[in-house]
Amino acid sequence: MAGVNKVILIGNLGADPEIRHLDGGSTIARFNIATTETYNNKSGERVEQTEWHRIEMWDNLAKIAEQYLKKGSQVYVEGKLRTEAWKDKEGVDRTTLRIRVTNMTLIGGRPNNDGNDGSGYETQRQQSDPATPPQQRQAAPAPASAAAPKQQARREPEPTPFEGNSGDDDLPF
Repeated sequence: MAGVNKVILIGNLGADPEIRHLDGGSTIARFNIATTETYNNKSGERVEQTEWHRIEMWDNLAKIAEQYLKKGSQVYVEGKLRTEAWKDKEGVDRTTLRIRVTNMTLIGGRPNNDGNDGSGYETQRQQSDPATPPQQRQAAPAPASAAAPKQQARREPEPTPFEGNSGDDDLPF
């Protein structure tokens, strides 16, 4: 049976991505994402727990990260766990765990110099991003001048009320 190796994270960048352009033409971006959980402990006190995740992106995703990601950016990533093993200078075996990203969606708006929050950025970004699967892309709002037929608002069907079990059914149990 085949295994599954999939990681999904939503978090914030701890620093600007480190970008390297390799001799073969590949680009790699590395950065850390923080995810934070809050819960109440046994004493009823609210506790925040932050985990840091090492992220790695290659080629097109790395170029997008270079252009759009900055310290504090909120991002949704999907990827696979990768374990790296090596010997340090003293000959001690070391390992680290990375998430190699296969899909990324920018969540927060792009900060602008004029103080605007960049509303609408995600929709525009997803359409032009070839790395985002079609099922995750959102349609951009049509310009007001576009001649589109008006559609009536569709009403959702109302659920049938549950009347309970009156005991008159034909079920054998």
